[in-house]
Amino acid sequence: MHGLGAAIFEAAGSSAKEARTIIERLAGANLRGHDSHGVIRIPRYVQWAADGLQVPNQTAEILSEQPGFAIVDGRYGFGQSIGEQAVDIGIAKARTQGVAMVALRNSGHLGRIGDWAERAADAGLVSMHMVNVRGSLLVAPFGGVSRRSSTNPFCIGAPVAGADHIVLDFATSLVAEGKALVALKGGKPLPPGAIVAGDGTITSDPAPLYGETGNTIYPDPSQGPGALRAFGDHKGFGMNFMMEVMAGALTGSGTAGALGEDQRRRFCNGMLSIYIDLDAMGGAPREMGDSFAAEVLAYVDFVKSATPAEAGGEVLVPGEPERRLKAEREATGLPLAPQAWADILATAERMKIDPARFGV
Repeated sequence: MHGLGAAIFEAAGSSAKEARTIIERLAGANLRGHDSHGVIRIPRYVQWAADGLQVPNQTAEILSEQPGFAIVDGRYGFGQSIGEQAVDIGIAKARTQGVAMVALRNSGHLGRIGDWAERAADAGLVSMHMVNVRGSLLVAPFGGVSRRSSTNPFCIGAPVAGADHIVLDFATSLVAEGKALVALKGGKPLPPGAIVAGDGTITSDPAPLYGETGNTIYPDPSQGPGALRAFGDHKGFGMNFMMEVMAGALTGSGTAGALGEDQRRRFCNGMLSIYIDLDAMGGAPREMGDSFAAEVLAYVDFVKSATPAEAGGEVLVPGEPERRLKAEREATGLPLAPQAWADILATAERMKIDPARFGV
């Protein structure tokens, strides 16, 4: 997958380094069970590059900065590359200032946001990431049917010395749009109530999100009469709304849309990120004398000791399902729906790439 994907992105205009970065992060999402942000997006990314929505080989531009703050323009570059650059700016500033904030605007699709929390955690930093998607209208507000926002993920990551990172990463819609795409392509079905159809019917069928798709390999989620629903009813929608405020309005990237506009806003991600250096906090000692890591690990043990709701069940903490699935898939490979794999092969053929070069 790495070899074939890198060849496809190089043919689409990316440098060898960027192409490898993109496919490693897409396949990495699959490894962790986030198939919605994985290799199923290859055809769509290639089309976006051809349409100029995402621009290969961009360098993030610092528009304004202070010692602990930066406004960064992604210049519509591939998010797998721009995201790394923006996170590294935040890491460097937090290491010198103790805490830092980076406002990223105009980035291409940033992919799995947990990647950025993990990158910060690898550097010993706690981080928080709030994301919106300008120009993407996918989610209906609580109590409504019309689309007014996107999936708007939220993520927190914490390093734990001597143990695995704790990473929470979720869309504020009930499911990410990519999960609807996976279901549409014959993969894992959507949970009940993930979609509201145009007539207000609540369903798990992804078709109302896309409308008539024909044989296209990159169905357009903007064309259907239905919408995704926010998780947790009014509470989840409230969080979805605030992602537009923090990642869209505050970063200067722009919200999903506004009344009175003749055409949809150009697609991009905005991301507001906060970084905290534990060393600057003295290891975050607690009243009882425990370090940050000791306190977190003690709480992990406390939570996991809870009696399971189902016989034979187990209580898991954030990041644990992803770690387990990653180990399993590294051993057994990436499961893909036949249609999703066929779409990737079709994209390779259009780019004049012979999949047989990579043992396919």
